[in-house]
Amino acid sequence: MKKLLNTLYVTTPEAYLSLDGENVVVLKEDRTLGRVPLHNLESIVSFGYTGASPALMGTCAERSIGLCFLTKHGRLLARVVGMSKGNVVLRKEQYAISEDEDRSLGIAKNCILGKLFNCKWVLERATSDYALRLDTDKIKRASAQLSASLESVRSAENMDELRGYEGKGAVSYFLVLDDLILQQKDDFYFRDRNKRPPLDNVNALLSFLYTILAHETASALETVGFDAYIGFLHRDRPGRFSLALDMMEELRPVLADRFVLSLINKKQVKKDDFLKKENGAVFLTDDARREVLSAWQARKQETITHPFLNEKMPWGLVPYTQAMLLARSIRGDLDEYPPFFWK
Repeated sequence: MKKLLNTLYVTTPEAYLSLDGENVVVLKEDRTLGRVPLHNLESIVSFGYTGASPALMGTCAERSIGLCFLTKHGRLLARVVGMSKGNVVLRKEQYAISEDEDRSLGIAKNCILGKLFNCKWVLERATSDYALRLDTDKIKRASAQLSASLESVRSAENMDELRGYEGKGAVSYFLVLDDLILQQKDDFYFRDRNKRPPLDNVNALLSFLYTILAHETASALETVGFDAYIGFLHRDRPGRFSLALDMMEELRPVLADRFVLSLINKKQVKKDDFLKKENGAVFLTDDARREVLSAWQARKQETITHPFLNEKMPWGLVPYTQAMLLARSIRGDLDEYPPFFWK
């Protein structure tokens, strides 16, 4: 168990969560592993199958405390959501836009513009920081291909075209991602994106961080008043918070991908931090997962200047800020949704 800022991460797979007055209590068999006051928490993330008491789930739902259950390897199982409160006008407009492909396309295009722009600048920053250690010509070619994909996205006339241009840009980016791994090359390499299950150490890290980022982005959207399950680019599917996946697109390269590269290049993770199953699936060990979560929370406290608001804030507030900007655009306070463009 580890409390980090406003999130409680329960990393013991056999732990059971219960409610005792105003506290969440973490139990394993007959032992109390710890207790944390609920009023200090915005979310609880539990890695395991044991579950939580109905009383705790009801209280979390009532107080809008996010309660997310993952497998011990980081795959989403379920997320507890309480009754919708307030912002009904915003959600009705969200539903209306999701049923209108032309209106959905405008928001979806901006999310993908943010994604490809940030992919491009992850590469550009690498060529600047590690010019002597990289094949800069190769990286620059991939960056130029991403620039071309950005122009194509702007001209997309429907969702199928948009997804095609997004896919083309993603291929250009992922083809050189392995070049940005500068340490531990025998144990950390990226050939392609694989998941369900991840088949190598890098994909195991990416899948784990993407799951955490999705949960945090969903919480941000619900805090503003959105229904995180109704998206514009990602269409409806039972159990999938599609709007969180939409907004994640622009945040993956700068929040998750750069963080994974940093963990590897700074040797904060090593080959012994991973387990390989008989079916080839690769996952973080329990101890490594705790270390990665600690490093993730530290990264979220680093400050940036938001490119649209021109205000300093921690990285951890970026999903909440983007959710707020999306709400303002849907209400008509902004002409369009401003994606997060990082340099």
